[in-house]
Amino acid sequence: MSKQTFHHRLLALHYVLPVPLNRLKPLLQVDPDLATCERMSNQQLSYLLKLPQPRAQKFKESYRKALETPLIQAYETHNITPLPFNHPNYPKPLNTLYDPPAVLYAKGRLDYLFMNYHVAVIGSRDATDYSKQAMSYILPPLVKHDMVIVSGLAKGADAMAHQLTHDIGGKTIGVLGHGHFHRYPPENTNLYAIMEKYHLTLSEYPPYVSIQRWYFPMRNRIISGLSQAVVVTEAKEKSGTVSTLQHALDNGKDVYCVPGPITSMLSLGPHQSLLEGAKPVWNGYQIVEELLSMPVNK
Repeated sequence: MSKQTFHHRLLALHYVLPVPLNRLKPLLQVDPDLATCERMSNQQLSYLLKLPQPRAQKFKESYRKALETPLIQAYETHNITPLPFNHPNYPKPLNTLYDPPAVLYAKGRLDYLFMNYHVAVIGSRDATDYSKQAMSYILPPLVKHDMVIVSGLAKGADAMAHQLTHDIGGKTIGVLGHGHFHRYPPENTNLYAIMEKYHLTLSEYPPYVSIQRWYFPMRNRIISGLSQAVVVTEAKEKSGTVSTLQHALDNGKDVYCVPGPITSMLSLGPHQSLLEGAKPVWNGYQIVEELLSMPVNK
């Protein structure tokens, strides 16, 4: 079976069952080319994909229909490029995750994925001007050294990081917690237009997938996985931002936190992470110096 045929079958499978690669591996071990999946028994599919048998039957019916749909051409119509896990442009750092995306859907500047350095800049959805001020010290040196800024296109600190990077002529990647046909939050509509025209947006979900709360924690592992370093400005003690930092620390990434006023609840997350091994940061050149001294891992 050709790689093109496999990609078509994988995209059809992922369209019907948009789950990470680890959920699909039992099936791929039995049917590595996805050549017989639609002819398997409901019982076998239920076992391999961990689906209730009634859902396995619906999956098989939907998968057969998806196989007849020209998905690649449909995505191209919307300037969306699917990157299956074995595609040459799929970001290699994501392969080290326990649950890498089976497919990434990219829109915009694919060349941003091939740059030498990626730095995640994240923080609270309720970020204050303190985050914006901190970024004005941290982002310019990163942009000057052609480092790509990665964030989650959420409101607050994420939006600040994307917008400031764009304003100073840098490169930025937005990782979505939903499909490309949706824009969330609504207040970032103009920012989405900027990101899709000048930068890059990524999602592990097919374009039709709508917003669900539990998708956003999943998105955070991709933000961390793409980046050699993670920077947090403000965050509550228990938040998605802190979970992203913990994921980065657990995976050996450089983690930097901006120390904040002790009177602010949004300083609790960074300060706790500093106790757990993160590095304090107050200037982007600290990050540049450390990253440039490390070998580039492509």
